[in-house]
Amino acid sequence: MYDMKALYEAKSVPDAISLLQEHPGARILAGGSDVLVQLREGKLAGLEFVSIFKLDELRGVSLEQDGTMRILPLTSFSHVARDPIVNRCVRVLAEAVDKVGGPQVRNIGTIGGNICNGVTSADSASTLVAYDAVVEVTGPEGVRQLPISEWYVGAGKVALRPAELLTAILIKKESYEGYAGFYIKYAMRNAMDIATLGCSVNVKLSGDKKTVADARVAYGVAGPVPMRAKSAEEAARGKPVSEETVEAAAQAAPADVNPRTSWRATKEFRLHLVEELARRALKEAIDRAGGEI
Repeated sequence: MYDMKALYEAKSVPDAISLLQEHPGARILAGGSDVLVQLREGKLAGLEFVSIFKLDELRGVSLEQDGTMRILPLTSFSHVARDPIVNRCVRVLAEAVDKVGGPQVRNIGTIGGNICNGVTSADSASTLVAYDAVVEVTGPEGVRQLPISEWYVGAGKVALRPAELLTAILIKKESYEGYAGFYIKYAMRNAMDIATLGCSVNVKLSGDKKTVADARVAYGVAGPVPMRAKSAEEAARGKPVSEETVEAAAQAAPADVNPRTSWRATKEFRLHLVEELARRALKEAIDRAGGEI
């Protein structure tokens, strides 16, 4: 059924790195929800694969001593969506990954694979960008960390070096504590569909809930990589909780994006969505943070 040259099963993270060094053209196989589809279509025919699926050391969610959330890359979408730590600290991420595909895909697909694909439409991507996530990778030269803003280097491309492996997604305490968020996925269907546009918004309100102390607005499919709309954030930050502030932020959002026309939607329609989804998501996030508009 699958035209592959060889499949190597890693026994540990160091073993996976060694296998990737020994077979420099090999692709990593995690949950396989994307790779196996491409194999069946013949797009990856004849390649070697290193499977990390059985590495339970790369599954789970935990909080470190300083409050940093550590999400391991082989954690399935279903487990992320149900995880108590995720739901307590970054509820919007649980909601975002619960919009991926259908139940079968969410049960086998992994959050690490979702961001390693490098696609801008990944449902987890815009929320992780909105939370200033940090990506941890391990390779022959050891462990390195980089902000998720530097992870996406082009359409479908990420900053993995040869023989490196994603080993954790980190969200620091200062990035989630006191914030409330909301994610909107616009697609033609409610399930089993790729986002035409995705928008994830986080807000932190002042103690009296009258002022937007901070705001983060991030998009998927608004450009070649997931991106922040800094103009929208500036339009909301430090401003009163009001319809006027929401409207100003929504109208500012298109200044920082560059969507394209595809068979799913025109550039013009996506720009309309950029503004409208920011408006709706910001209102919902403010409501979740305890503000009233």
